[in-house]
Amino acid sequence: MREYSVAASSFNYQQAADEALAGNLEALNACVECCDRHAQDGRIALNCEDRDGNSTHYSFADLQARAARFANVLKAQGVGPGDRVAGLLPRTAELLVTILGTWRLGAVYQPLFTAFGPKAIEHRLESSGAKVVITDRNNRSKLDDVEGCPRIISVLAQADSGDLDFHTELNAAASECEPVLLSADAPFLLMFTSGTTGPAKPLEVPLRAIVAFQGYMRDAIDLRPEDAFWNLADPGWAYGLYYAVTGPLSLGHATTFFDGPFSVESTYKVIKKYGITNLAGSPTAYRMLIAAGEDFSAPIKGCLRVVSSAGEPLNPEVIRWFAEQLNVPIHDHYGQTELGMVLCNHHGLAHKVHMGAAGFAVPGHRIVVLDEQQRELPAGQPGILAVDREQSPLCWFAGYHGLPTKAFVGKYYLSGDTVELNDDGSISFVGRSDDVITTSGYRVGPFDVESALIEHPSVVEAAVIGKPDPERTELVKAFVVLGNGHSASPELAETLRQHVRQRLYAHAYPREIEFVSELPKTPSGKLQRFILRNQEIAKQQAALGQTASA
Repeated sequence: MREYSVAASSFNYQQAADEALAGNLEALNACVECCDRHAQDGRIALNCEDRDGNSTHYSFADLQARAARFANVLKAQGVGPGDRVAGLLPRTAELLVTILGTWRLGAVYQPLFTAFGPKAIEHRLESSGAKVVITDRNNRSKLDDVEGCPRIISVLAQADSGDLDFHTELNAAASECEPVLLSADAPFLLMFTSGTTGPAKPLEVPLRAIVAFQGYMRDAIDLRPEDAFWNLADPGWAYGLYYAVTGPLSLGHATTFFDGPFSVESTYKVIKKYGITNLAGSPTAYRMLIAAGEDFSAPIKGCLRVVSSAGEPLNPEVIRWFAEQLNVPIHDHYGQTELGMVLCNHHGLAHKVHMGAAGFAVPGHRIVVLDEQQRELPAGQPGILAVDREQSPLCWFAGYHGLPTKAFVGKYYLSGDTVELNDDGSISFVGRSDDVITTSGYRVGPFDVESALIEHPSVVEAAVIGKPDPERTELVKAFVVLGNGHSASPELAETLRQHVRQRLYAHAYPREIEFVSELPKTPSGKLQRFILRNQEIAKQQAALGQTASA
């Protein structure tokens, strides 16, 4: 295992690119990188598992042939280099063929999450100007209400729909299609931010980002040739598309798709059936595994070698559970749609893991903590996490597509997240800038309070906000989801308040606790505290209005 170095971001970018990519940086094609150059030795590229337990396996050669045919299907619809192709598909082989066929033409793939409704789809299709959208029978009806919807290709198209049928067109298409070579700065993905703090914004991902994706797979995920890999994230979102599709396939490694809703039972079954040794996912999924108990976890103990977590901070209780119940290390990783993963506790690099920290800068990136005047802060002072773009050769984000980018200030990209540098060089996540609570002169990170709450056996999930208060500026309020067998009561609320007070410090405990059945999240599973905060403000304003009327 290579030793981690704080100076790792100074490594030679050109050398890394030459090692990672076939050809040179002026003649790239994502389908070649993620498929063609691994298609000679019969290696498996995709393991598909459906909800009924049926398995299908595809080699890189299988996908290469299908991608060439589908590229010709798209070409017949007028798609060329730089054009957008949208995919509204579940995790099936057709999804991967769509992605690879789009890339083969030098076109840009745009993911549409299958849980989106018509309005979310319409916004993204209108913003991208997609020429074609590919879907299946289960999701087709969502496009009926999309104004200006482009040409539709559907898996199992209805005869009277006017859509092209995916497999009919695929089988009729010519079998040869030369890949279109582009420069490293040409886009191959059009992503939208997850909308954690506002409307989703579009951004283009250039081909050179593949180098960064590979580095994350090697250094943070520690993906080894002998691993059986599964990333639970949906390719409708950045973490799934970057690291369940592009990252592993570009390294010539098989990936796993499960076509079905997340459940504890199905997750454990897939891990056991495929002998998964390297698992990636979100804290939300992991907390659900923990809540299910040892009856589910016991059969897979010893299967997993490493587990990675991304999407939101990893609570210490989850880290302890994986170590004690499954005997496997789980590491926290931080990133954004705009950046990919840039701050990690690396499985593949030797360094001490600072409990509760998001980790160290991923090689190829210089990550710093800034104050409001963009001055770099020393350890122990909270500030904004930023990327020094002048000294981050693997940072590929160039701004939002068609929109101004306020996050660029001088040489820095400002993430909007509040963090704190530790003495050992690691960085701890505090919260979104808007999420940090100021109460009685103290600054409280909601993540710390949430972590303390879920350590209590009655709590499955928690969200903490600052509620406006005339005396304290804000008071700490918690929204709590209880586990099975636990009932909401004033007594339990007081027990949780005291639990947090003892685990943290007196000013950080939640003075108000509201028990709820679920928490607001983005479709990708990220907690949306701002919705809870806005609801509280609306309640207060309504109460003031009623008082004034009286």
